[in-house]
Amino acid sequence: MEVELLGAGLAALGVIGPGIGIGVLTGMSTSAIGRNPDAAAQIRATFIIGAAFAEGLGVLAVVVGILAIVLNPSTPAGGGEGVVQTLTALAGR
Repeated sequence: MEVELLGAGLAALGVIGPGIGIGVLTGMSTSAIGRNPDAAAQIRATFIIGAAFAEGLGVLAVVVGILAIVLNPSTPAGGGEGVVQTLTALAGR
């Protein structure tokens, strides 16, 4: 089980990149709006699209980390619990 937790931790490190990217993007867009206030609407639209893409990558990293814990990849195919049984057990049914 330790390998799955290590993989989940490494996958969760993928949240660091989007966090840094959003910070840099915010600083640069603020600077650009300060230099050219007339282009604020266009800069803001581009900023929102870029932040959405970066945030999507962060969410994907978290989902991969959770899947690394829930779905035990070390179980041989056809043996052990299946995906449906694992999710059913987690849901408490």
